[in-house]
Parts: sequence; structure tokens; C-alpha cells
Amino acid sequence: MSRARQPPLVTGISPNEGISWTKVTIRGENLGTGPTDLIGLTICGHNCLLTAEWMSASKIVCRVGQAKNDKGDIIVTTKSGGKGTSTVSFKLLKPEKIGILDQSAVWVDEMNYYDMRTDRNKGIPPLSLRPANPLGIEIDKGRFPQKDLESLFPGMSADFTSENFSAAWYLIENHSTTSFDQLKMAVVNLKKQANKKNEGSLAYVKGGLSTFFEAQDALSAIHQKLEADGTEKVEGSMTQKLENVLNRASNTADTLFQEVLGRKDKADSTRNALNVLQRFKFLFNLPLNIERNIQKGDYDVVINDYEKAKSLFGKTEVQVFKKYYGEVETRIEALRELLLDKLLETPSTLHDQKRYIRYLSDLHAPGDPAWQCIGAQHQWILQLMHNCKESYHAIPFQLMCKIILTSGFFPLSSGNALLHSPMLDLDSDVRPSPIGHLSQTASLKRGSSFQSGRDDAWRYKAPQQVVFVEKLTKLVVSQLPNFWKLWVSYVNGSLFSETAEKSGQMERSKKNARQRQNDFKKMIQEVMHSLVKLIRGALLPFSLREGELRQYGGWDMKSELSGQWLTHVIQTVRLSSESLTALEIPNDMLQIIQDLILDLRVRCIILTLQHTAEDIKRLAEKEDWVVDNEGLTSLPSQFEQCIIHSLQSLKTVLDCKPGEASVFQQQKTQEDVCQLSIGIMQHYTTYFLNCIPSLSVDVSSPDLFGSIHEESSLSSEQRLLIALSNCRYLERHTFLNIAEHFEKHGFQGVDKITQVSMESLKELDQRLFETYIEFKADPIVGSLEPGIYAGYFDWKDCLVPTGVRNYLKEALVNIIAVHAEVFTISKDLVPRVMSRVVEAVSEELSRLMQCVSSFSKNGALQAKLEICALRDTVAIYLTPESKSSFKQALEALPQLSSGTDRKLLEELLNKFKSSMHLQLTCFQAASSAMMKT
Repeated sequence: MSRARQPPLVTGISPNEGISWTKVTIRGENLGTGPTDLIGLTICGHNCLLTAEWMSASKIVCRVGQAKNDKGDIIVTTKSGGKGTSTVSFKLLKPEKIGILDQSAVWVDEMNYYDMRTDRNKGIPPLSLRPANPLGIEIDKGRFPQKDLESLFPGMSADFTSENFSAAWYLIENHSTTSFDQLKMAVVNLKKQANKKNEGSLAYVKGGLSTFFEAQDALSAIHQKLEADGTEKVEGSMTQKLENVLNRASNTADTLFQEVLGRKDKADSTRNALNVLQRFKFLFNLPLNIERNIQKGDYDVVINDYEKAKSLFGKTEVQVFKKYYGEVETRIEALRELLLDKLLETPSTLHDQKRYIRYLSDLHAPGDPAWQCIGAQHQWILQLMHNCKESYHAIPFQLMCKIILTSGFFPLSSGNALLHSPMLDLDSDVRPSPIGHLSQTASLKRGSSFQSGRDDAWRYKAPQQVVFVEKLTKLVVSQLPNFWKLWVSYVNGSLFSETAEKSGQMERSKKNARQRQNDFKKMIQEVMHSLVKLIRGALLPFSLREGELRQYGGWDMKSELSGQWLTHVIQTVRLSSESLTALEIPNDMLQIIQDLILDLRVRCIILTLQHTAEDIKRLAEKEDWVVDNEGLTSLPSQFEQCIIHSLQSLKTVLDCKPGEASVFQQQKTQEDVCQLSIGIMQHYTTYFLNCIPSLSVDVSSPDLFGSIHEESSLSSEQRLLIALSNCRYLERHTFLNIAEHFEKHGFQGVDKITQVSMESLKELDQRLFETYIEFKADPIVGSLEPGIYAGYFDWKDCLVPTGVRNYLKEALVNIIAVHAEVFTISKDLVPRVMSRVVEAVSEELSRLMQCVSSFSKNGALQAKLEICALRDTVAIYLTPESKSSFKQALEALPQLSSGTDRKLLEELLNKFKSSMHLQLTCFQAASSAMMKT
């Protein structure tokens, strides 16, 4: 594809020679259609496009760069024409530099330095230029450390323009590897330069010899003319004229050279001024440099410069130096105020606080900035704690819960919105400390206080006081470590470990710390007291005085926290105490927290036992009267599990952590816990006592136990038996197991608890038993007398006995019914119940026999038959009382004298046992069972 334009052609350049950075004008043809079309420009092989300025298609202005070639072409490249050619060339000259020690007949203009990036000339004063190489050989910089050279040549300099110039230092620094032959050449070059300087003065004289010769020729001509005239008068007049000419010549010469000499003096003065500015430019530029470095935050640079200026010009008497040093002091004073404001600004990190304290110490700030910072941090922590309380009081709890549920923001993990700050983001603290580890273990331990498998929903159900304590302790644990570490650094002087005057400042810091140790102790104690009283105001308001309650209380205490939430709070406070203890804070400062934990533990135990007592009262609602194989319902097991679960929930509370005292160390606590434990045990018995009907109530009433379980089909007597069975199990197993758990968890007075509980249980058992015996024995006993005298039976006039009468059989059947009912519920109760029934029947039978005035022979035989039949039938259940009753009944009868009567009695007894064999089997089975046991 052909190009639209011809390639560029350079036909001229002006000037055609010069040193680097010379401005040249390039002329030619097809040099581009515009600035954007120009894409390349090289002169002597150096790219000059950066400085090129396109003027027209035939003209370009640029500056020559530092090319390697002495002579070369000018090549222009454009987008439209491509790479061009040149018919001319440019010669690059080497610049001749005049050193500051070289003589010159004219004023040396400042060297113009061209900056390619900004296209501007930067003037550099000649005094800032290094002189030419004095030795005239190649410089080879060595690798010797500057500090080593300074120690070898103290007070000397390698700058040969300095008054303290050291030739050895200069040679080591610039010609350490130069060969001996080259050093010889350097000596020759030095001699040549010295000769040039000596010849320079003669050259100036030689340049003015022609003038002197012309003047001398003129004077000689005048003198010859005077001799030719030969007159004395003319000689005198001519001599006078010559003197006048010479005077005028002298005056003219003075006039001519006065300007030159004045310019020389002015130049010398200017050179001296420039030399002073160059030598002391550090001080003159320091005020501006201080402001710039302060803006950039380079406080270390400012401090170093200030220390240097203070050592050099702190005691100067030169007015100019005094003025500039005063400006420096003004800016340093402003920096002190700025750093103090930053130091006292809250919140801030411990690293920044230490840094600002070191800066202020290096700047010799008045007062004690470290102690000021400690005081500011102390007040800030107190303010944060009170703000935390006020923030929870300012937001109604219902509204806070709504905000939590809608936004997902929860104070326990992210902090309250009123206190939210990047420095207070408690979960993003990256400073290494033992608190991080304790915070991780806290979440694990708290999880054990609640049911497993739960999600974070429990947090939204947490009471306001629990959320507050969690937030408050987290705040203190996150802020107090830095406060304590700042004090430790202040005490041991490590705040000034990076300063110049380390030893002196450390000693002053330790001295100040010793003087203010009591003040800091009061600060820590104030923080601890505020923390404890705020927690007491939220959880234990009754432990505060009235004035303290107004300041630290104010919580809505409609319902007290449960033992479960108090356990969670205790765990939170314990972890906070462990975190503070890990900082090596003295125990006497943390004792108030241990006292708080003890009071919380005692309160948690009391509340848990009270709530357990309430749960025991509600156990009656759970009674279903379903009996297992042992004659027990689920109620005893529920009772035992309720108490054991309550004690297990108190395990972490009862356990003593390092430094904690036992909750039972106070006698009052022991008594309160003992009474509550006894109350819990008695609540179970009270429930059954309320179920016992009075003797005036109709035992057959269907509403006797209807309030307990309306749907149950059990009779009142059966429920009494079930209750008796439960009481028997409680006495032999449940109460003993509970007593073991009380001892296992360290409860005091377990023997008293067990004794009183057993007495209450036995009282309940006895009343239940008496009620049941009354229900069952009274009807049987009441039926004996009417049965005996049925049909106008008379013991004095009766027929020969033919067998046991029906009334006794009916009584036995009723006894068998009682046996069956008891055996159905609990076979372990059969001996006890049956023995009492037999006692009642035998006692009534003995009474009836003793009331008979006289017996006939047949009446005595009939009575003895019935008494023996009853006695032999229930022999297994005879007790000393029933045996005595049967004995008294038999003794009230006349003795059988004839053998016939005794034989008849025996036959009738066998006949009765044979005919009632089936009915009496239950007594035989019971007999064999008891024999086996």
C-alpha cells in the first residue's frame, strides 16, 4: 500500500553544533501534519521526541540530548510519511566547565540544567557544582563505609574545597583501586595545573604590555621634541604638560578599572553569600522542611533535624541564625501541641500512644506526657462503661429486640450501635494477648451451660441484663490490657527505649512511676469498682446502697433472672477475671471481682433451689397413676431427676476456680441452702398430704382424687396404695440417692436434710397407711358383731357346732379381697397391710369374746372353732399384737374337758380348711414366698 505523503527530509539545522541540551531548530520538508503525526525524532542517535515541539510541516524545535556519538544525522519519523532522511548533520560538543577555583576574566553564568520531564530550565548555582577532577584520572569509588572513614579521620572531610580537607580520605574514597602508574600521572596533572595558575597572572600582564609600550613611545617622542627645542622654558612647560597627561591618564585608568574592581568586589561578596547559603542551607530550609514533614507524618525526620539544628545553632550569637532558629522553635512548639492532642485523643492503639510519647520525650515536651495519657485513658474507659449502661437504658428492650431481629445486629458480638467505633470493634482486635485465647475458650464453656445442639437463637432471647453484662465485660477486657501495658511500660522505662537519651529518660520515668504508683492503683480500683457496681446494679441491686443504686441501677426488675442465666453471667465474669489475672494485675486489685463472683454464685444457688421447689410443686400435674412391675409410678423418678438436674446445673457454680472461695464458707449461706433443700424435699410430701382425705369425707366419693387425674379409673384405695408404694421407694432409694448427690456437690448439712426429709416422708407414709387401713379394716371389723349374733344367736343356748359360720367366711373373703388389691399394686406392701388388718380383726374378735357373760358347752366349742379357724388361716400375718388378741379371746372361753370335744374341734377345723382350700390359697402362696425370702 502506497503512502499518502512523502518521507520527511531534513535540509537544515540551526545551530549545527553545540553541547547537550542545546536548543536547535530543524527545517525540512514533510515534517508531519501535526504534533500527533510526529512519532520519532533522533539527533546523533539520541531520542529527542520528548522535547520536540512541532511548529509546522517544515519546522521543528527541540533540545539535543546526551548522545553517545559526536556527530550524526537528524532523523524524523511521522505516521503519514514514515522514517525520513537528512542531508545535514549535527556535531555534539563537550562542555567546558570552569571550576570554582579556576580564574576567569568574565563572570560565569549559572549552568542551565534542562529537565526533560517538565521542559523547564532549572538553574543551579555554580557553588553547588562539584569542581573538576583535580587529579585528572578516572575516579573509582571504593566500597568503604562512610562511618569507618569518619572514625579514621575525625573532624576531616574528603571535599577538597573544605578547610578540613584530608588528602588520604579523598584518595581512599575515590582512588582506592587506582594503580601506582595512574597516581604518578595524577601528580603530573597536578603540577601542570599549578603551572597554569602561575602562568595565568603573567598572561594578564602580557595582555596589557602593548598599552604600556605605546604609552612609553609617546613619552619618548615628547621628550625628544623637547630636547630639539633646547629651551628651558619649553622644557618646563612640557614637563608640566607631561605630568598633567600622566595624572589624567592615571585618573582615567582609575575610572576605567574602578567599575571592574567594583564588579569584582561585588562578585566576591556574592560568592561569599552563596557559599554561606550553600554551607548553612540546612538551617535556612529547616522551617519549610519541618512543615512538609509534619504534613506527611514523618515525625522522626523532624525530630532528627531539630536535634541537629539545636546542637549546631542552639547557642549561636549570629542574628541571621538566631532568627531562623527561632522559626524552627516556633514550629517545634506547634508540633508538641499537635502530638499531645493526638496522644490524648481517644480511641487510639497502644502502639500509637507509645510512639507519640517517645516523640514528645525527644522534643523535650514540658510535663509528663505519659502520665497525661494514662489519665486520659482511665477517664475514657470509665466513660465507655457508663455509656454502655446508658445505651441500654436509652433503648427500650422490646425495641432493641426488634432491631436485633430485623437487622441481624447483636450487641454481644459487635457492640452497641451507640458505642460502635473502629477502635471498639471487640471482635477485630488483632493485638496479641492472652485475652484472645480466653475469648475462644469462653464460647466453648458457655456452650456447656445450655442445651447441646442449640443455634444462635438463644442470644435473641437473652435478658437485657445478661446482654449488658456480656457487653460490659467484653469492653473492659478489650481496653484494660492496653491501659495496664502502658503503665508497665511507664514503670520499666521501655517507653523511651528508642530515644537518644535512653538512660536518663528511663531513670526519670521510673522515678515518676514510683511517685505515682498509688495514684495508678486508685485508677485501677476505680475501674474495678465501676465494673462491679454496674453488674451489681443489673443483677444484684439489693447489694447496693441507695445512692449507688441511683447511679448504677435503674433496671427493670419485674422478674428476676433464672439460675440458668445467672450461671451464664458467672461464666462471663469468671472469664473476664481470668483475662485480667493473665495481665499480672495484683490480686488485691481484683479481689472485688472475686467478691462479686461469690455473691453471684450464692444468688444463683438460692434462685435455682427456689425454682426447683416450684418445679416440684408442679409435679402433681404430671402424675398419670400408671404403675410398673414394682408398684411405682413415674413420679418418684421425676422427682429425683428434677433435683439431680438442678444440682448438675449448679456444678460449674459450686466448683471453685483458682482464687475463689467456697460458697458455703458463710454460716448464713449454709443455713439458707439447707432450709431450701429441706423445703424441696418436703414439697413432695406436702403434695401427698394434700391428697389425704379427712376422716369426715366419704371415702367412696368419686371426687376424692378427681382433681389429680380425672381420667384415671383407679379407686381411692388403689391410689393410696400407689402412694404408699412410692413413699416406700422414696425412703429406701430416692432420698438416699439425693443425699449422695448433695454430698457429691459439696452441700453442707446433708445429714440434717436427710433426717428432716425422712421424718416428713415417714409422717406422710403413716398417714396414708392409717387412712388405707381405715378404709379396708373398718368394714371388716364392723361386720363381725352383726354376723356373730345373726339369727338371734346365743352363746348360752346353741346347738352342737357343725362348722364355721358364714360371718367368719365373709370376713375371710373380705381379707382375701384386701390381699388381692394390695398384691396387684405392690406385693411388698402385702405383709404390712395384712398384718394391720389381722390386728384389727383379732382385736375386735377378742373384744367380742370378752363381752360374753357366759358360754354353754356348745357355745364355747363354736367360739373356739371360729377363733382357731381365723387364727390358723392368717397365721403368716400374725404379729405380737394379733397373737395377744387371739390369746385373750381364747382365754375368755371355757376349757374343753372331754377328748370328744377336742376331736370334734379338730375335725371341724380340717373340714373348714378343706372346704375353703381354694380361697385360702393366697395365704399359702404368701407363706411360701415369705419362707423363701
